[in-house]
Amino acid sequence: MEIEKGAVAIESDEEKWVCDSSLDHKGRVPLRASTGVWKSSLFIIAIEFSERLSYFGIATSLIIYLTKVMHEDLKSAAKHVNYWAGVTTLIPLIGGFVADAYLGRFSTVLFSSIVYLMGLILLTMSRFVPSLKPCDGGGVCHEPRKVHEIVFFLAIYLISVGTGGHKPSLESFGADQFDESHPEERKKKMSFFNWWNIGLCAGLLLGVTVIVYVQDHASWGVADMILTTVMAISLIIFVVGRPIYRYRKPTGSPLTPLLQVLVAAVAKRKLPYPSSPDELHEVHKSHKTQGRLLCHTDNLKFLDKAAVIEEKGSSIEKQSPWRLSTVTRVEEMKLILNMIPIWLGTLPFGICVAQGSTFFIKQGTTLNRKIGNDFLLPPASIFALAAIAMITSVTIYEKLLVPFLRKLTGNERGIKILQRIGIGMLFSITAMIVAALVEKKRLNVVSKNPKTGSSSMSVFWLAPQFIIIGVADGFTLIGLQEYFYDQVPDSMRSLGIAFYLSVIGAGNFLSSLLITVVDRITEKSGQSWFGKDLNTSRLDNFYWLLAGIAAVNLCVYVPIARRYSYKNVQSVAVADCYEGDRDASMA
Repeated sequence: MEIEKGAVAIESDEEKWVCDSSLDHKGRVPLRASTGVWKSSLFIIAIEFSERLSYFGIATSLIIYLTKVMHEDLKSAAKHVNYWAGVTTLIPLIGGFVADAYLGRFSTVLFSSIVYLMGLILLTMSRFVPSLKPCDGGGVCHEPRKVHEIVFFLAIYLISVGTGGHKPSLESFGADQFDESHPEERKKKMSFFNWWNIGLCAGLLLGVTVIVYVQDHASWGVADMILTTVMAISLIIFVVGRPIYRYRKPTGSPLTPLLQVLVAAVAKRKLPYPSSPDELHEVHKSHKTQGRLLCHTDNLKFLDKAAVIEEKGSSIEKQSPWRLSTVTRVEEMKLILNMIPIWLGTLPFGICVAQGSTFFIKQGTTLNRKIGNDFLLPPASIFALAAIAMITSVTIYEKLLVPFLRKLTGNERGIKILQRIGIGMLFSITAMIVAALVEKKRLNVVSKNPKTGSSSMSVFWLAPQFIIIGVADGFTLIGLQEYFYDQVPDSMRSLGIAFYLSVIGAGNFLSSLLITVVDRITEKSGQSWFGKDLNTSRLDNFYWLLAGIAAVNLCVYVPIARRYSYKNVQSVAVADCYEGDRDASMA
């Protein structure tokens, strides 16, 4: 990677990286220079703010656009929203891999932000260029032009591609600004994820209030123009901060060493285990090619065969990595395999969260949204309550609970990461139960007043379910960010953030699949739970189903989380180990 003028290349036991600072006698960033860490983070959070502003400005009102402008029915619109959200949160798996292996995080963010901006420009053009508009004239069109549909979907999927590189790379790039070998910066790094999400929620909040209000009361085109302008400005701010960033060098495909472990373990499956783990192959701590060393663990012992030395008298250095792996490489493979049950266990949470930007928003269109005599609240703006709840819960957790829990448990984070995730999952179950009760009440109002429907019922009946789902996000989503960033191998951290996003993406696809399955089953029994509109649907039953699925899943998740073995890293100064989610202060 090209090093900025005045920057210093650092090659430590942890990783190769670059910073604009002098070093102390241990080759680390001195604490006096760490004040610039938050400065560089602000440049990074600025572009995250604008990206979330754009994403939620589009995502929360997408189902309204598809039903009102595109004239799709409820089922089709919900599926299209879920497909788009799913693609948007699964593509980061590709973007994260490219960032870690080849381009580096800064370059990936820059390129993907440009693609994102192109999508926003095309979206704006679809509303202003006469030949691309939904209708020939003004007013409401009963069937939009085919060319508008093509350009519209092309634009939002360009935004998906941009998000695919932007989201995993930017968050891990922001976390890279903190040096884990400094206890002080290590603690700041843990706070970074909380403050990152506060910045994220600020963008979300403006997206679902200001942008949605412009969409509802001015025009969709003006809103798109605002989003395009803000993204362009934030991209300039991000580039301006380039001289003060810290950069980690891409290290090649992070999947190759993992594949080498599997091949070596299978090839040597008949060899006996050594009498002691100390006899397994590991590089010396001063070796510069591997980064931080991991301690041996007893789980998945089959993989330890990859680090068994076949001929003790032969030159170890000359042996192929496809035949002999180090303990650290083996442990990295164990980390990835241990993540699979956790990833699967959080998918029902992703399904519950998917309802917030689809059915929750659509429910708001049927309720009384008047505030005072004149102001009509846009239906998507009710989503702001989720953002406010998330910001509030994160702030309380960071400022009040964490200091108290640190003293109580002796854990740097206050509680373990998986405990935090589990608490959020419990809140998501509560949100589905509340949503089912509110929807049942709404349907009762409709049955008593068939002509006026539920227009007499205030939209703020939806407030509890949005607030609870926001609190759930504050625990589980941030916990997932920390978990997948911290527990993946050091060379896969952008990909780790992509794993967290893929939970939401897979949850959206599973939500669409569940809608299809439930629709077909209930249709055979007489009446589908998903009619042409909300008043002919039974969303309350669907919410009860989701609550049941999430509750059963939580009962499975808890024992898995209790038995989970966190990353064990050897400290810098001495060859002892600490468990990644316990008190990990380094020597």
